Amino acid sequence: MGHLDHAALGWLTPALSYVMACIGAALGLRCTVRALATTGRSRRNWLVTAASAIGTGIWTMHFVAMLGFGVAGTDIRYDVPLTLLSLLVAMVVVCAGVFAVGYGRDRGRALLVGGLTTGLGVASMHYLGMAAVRLHGDVTYDPLLVGLSVLIAVVAATAALWAALNIKSPVAVTIASLIMGAAVSSMHYTGMFAVGVRVTPSAVALPGATAMQFIFPLAVGLGSYLFLTSAFVALSPTAGERAASASAQRPVQSAAP
Repeated sequence: MGHLDHAALGWLTPALSYVMACIGAALGLRCTVRALATTGRSRRNWLVTAASAIGTGIWTMHFVAMLGFGVAGTDIRYDVPLTLLSLLVAMVVVCAGVFAVGYGRDRGRALLVGGLTTGLGVASMHYLGMAAVRLHGDVTYDPLLVGLSVLIAVVAATAALWAALNIKSPVAVTIASLIMGAAVSSMHYTGMFAVGVRVTPSAVALPGATAMQFIFPLAVGLGSYLFLTSAFVALSPTAGERAASASAQRPVQSAAP
């Protein structure tokens, strides 16, 4: 069995991946809170933004952590189409879960359906991303740890959606985001500890792109999207602020001749 290193770059990749997970969770929760305070097209737009933020944050967390993944005795490459498909899966499934909560009439049932859907989607993204790994050897998985990672993903997703429905204050959202980041990171590393590799030395060039050729630029781009969207959400007035502004303008308009 080849020796697996999950932090080949030291604590940089685990710490940075945790930060990205927290940013995605925080942005997604804030957008969901905004969505639940609105109706119509505005609610839909906020929910789409929430789903893209959570999906992007989780995907970026996974592949930033993968920048530190190494196996002794073999190079590692990534299948580009499969890697992009894992990003699409993260976006679509998280969107389905968020919309289930945003439009569900029965909050309890919507929470269970949304949490299960989103959690399974997060797990699917993780293992689809692992299927994109190309190396000289065979990859095996510990079924018990795989099952545990899926359970963590479902519980973490359900907790995140519950927080979106019940937590309103920025401080509470921040705390929930830190917990969510830890949960998502735990799911990732639990899934990674389930991996075993039997290396078969070979001089044949591996297909696909290296992490620095493909994963790093894409992760930087998505990370920039998260930061810019965070700034947009922070600067956008809340429903309460818009209502206060409208009520403040009414006396002025009614007093006008």
